[in-house]
Amino acid sequence: MEDYALSFWIYMGVMSVFVGGVVKKTLASHISAMPSLVAWLAATVLLERLCTLCMPAFLALAGLCAACCLYSSRQATLDASLPTEGKAVLITGCDTGFGNASAKCLDALGFEVFATVLDLAGEGAEELRRTCSPRLTVLQVDITRPEDIQQALLDTKARLGMRGLWGLVNNAGVCVNFGDAELSLMSNYRGCMEVNFFGTLSVTKAFLPLLRQAKGRIVSISSPSGDQPFPCLAAYGASKAALNLFINTLRHELEPWGVKVSTILPAAFRTGLSSNTHYWEKQYKNMIQNISPSLLEEYGEDYMHETKELFASHSKTALTDLSPVVNTIAEALISPQPQVRYYAGYGVGVMYFIHSYLPVSLSDKFLQKLFIKKQLLPRRLRKQNSLGKIPTHSNNNNISSMNNNNIITSEK
Repeated sequence: MEDYALSFWIYMGVMSVFVGGVVKKTLASHISAMPSLVAWLAATVLLERLCTLCMPAFLALAGLCAACCLYSSRQATLDASLPTEGKAVLITGCDTGFGNASAKCLDALGFEVFATVLDLAGEGAEELRRTCSPRLTVLQVDITRPEDIQQALLDTKARLGMRGLWGLVNNAGVCVNFGDAELSLMSNYRGCMEVNFFGTLSVTKAFLPLLRQAKGRIVSISSPSGDQPFPCLAAYGASKAALNLFINTLRHELEPWGVKVSTILPAAFRTGLSSNTHYWEKQYKNMIQNISPSLLEEYGEDYMHETKELFASHSKTALTDLSPVVNTIAEALISPQPQVRYYAGYGVGVMYFIHSYLPVSLSDKFLQKLFIKKQLLPRRLRKQNSLGKIPTHSNNNNISSMNNNNIITSEK
């Protein structure tokens, strides 16, 4: 009986450690691929079967120790960092937000940083010149202008000499829309695509020869809205979806060249104009003035006004500490084996787990409850409800204001 009790407690201890490891992997913000999680689950099942077959206690302990040693050695390998001395990195969109903070961080780590900004005389550019080392160079680049990109390439080559470029951080991006897909103006779709996709594409193609020369890294800031159907973000999400496909294709094609490609998917952070009330008011007025009278009648101005208020309210609750994204950018550049995908910020890994492994109906409801709290139906539907033609209901009641998507960055 005593032997049975001992075996039972050893069994419970071993299972607790491994099941706890699985849960930790699942909830961690940097879940990048399922193989590691599957490996933990397989190890758990194996141990469970062995313990069920009355595996001797000393074998259980030996197995546990071996697993811990293997895991620790793997973590030590992952925690090792490559040297930064002599390595150059170009970051787009450094006026504010992730780009500005990353330029400071990478400069402090010893990288030679080329930071592109929209305004050389702006506050962001001046701050970088004032706070960073002489290794940092500020370049004026609008990534939608080919001539700006070519000039930046010439300036970078002049500074690098015979060296290649170790890292390209594709950070610049915009989100110029809010509201239902039908209400979003075509200029919003084109604006998002022009910057987030075509602009990033142009920069990447221009600097690829230097990146191949150095066998370097490409790190792109994307968004969960590029993989998941966030309501009211069709234009932004479509541009990020195009970016994701391009980056993933590039990852396969550049593998023989030794260039590693990573994508970062941030939670909701307060960057750019997202906390500016006047910005949301301007976007709202622009929509009202440019949509057709028939659409305005169908949806109702109050419906659009509610959406504007929800976006403005949400942006005030977004995270202000940019370090999760900044640290992830640095990790992708200095890790010997960078991950294909990084989930930066609280809850993003869990959101992707739900999106990938739960039924679509549950995933959709989760997104509805995650993003905006819509209370009003479009005007036409309200009229039909009042006439008793369709039942009154809404799946968006009691929606929390949390959002795991980059709402707006003029230049991140």
